[in-house]
Amino acid sequence: MVESGLPTDAALVRAAQRGDVPAFESLYTRYAPVVHGILLGRLGASDVDDVVQEVFITAYQKLQALREPAAFAGWVTRIARNRAEDSRRSVLDRMELDRNMAGRAGQEDALDAARALAAIRALPCAYRETLMFRLVEGMSADEIAQRTGLTSGSVRVNLHRGMRLLRERLGVTDD
Repeated sequence: MVESGLPTDAALVRAAQRGDVPAFESLYTRYAPVVHGILLGRLGASDVDDVVQEVFITAYQKLQALREPAAFAGWVTRIARNRAEDSRRSVLDRMELDRNMAGRAGQEDALDAARALAAIRALPCAYRETLMFRLVEGMSADEIAQRTGLTSGSVRVNLHRGMRLLRERLGVTDD
């Protein structure tokens, strides 16, 4: 099945399993923002880009073992979550300002961003991930649903509840 003229994940996976590198590149383009959002919710910003690459290297190396091509989204996000946990275990848990961000923004903006990111990281997983996809990766609720396998309704509920919790934790009122 093809949506909007684009091949399905299953079609891209089958092609990539046959050695079609551009098919895997399409999967990367489609899922890198999802993986990035998952990792940013769990790791320091300075580590995320490298771990995104590690996740896709692992996915490429193990793609032949994926028995159900349509399950690629769940499979690659599980690799991302596992890799994030591995990375957290190997490095002391620390919250530090991203030096690049501090250089681009004023110190106060960097502190606010770090505080917001810490607050998002402290949220339950379902809210944390959907907020990262929305606020950091700029995905719409429909895009999040499409890439995570959640229903659009579930994504909207998670975004609404997550934003409410985030506002509470940051002390923001809806005046």
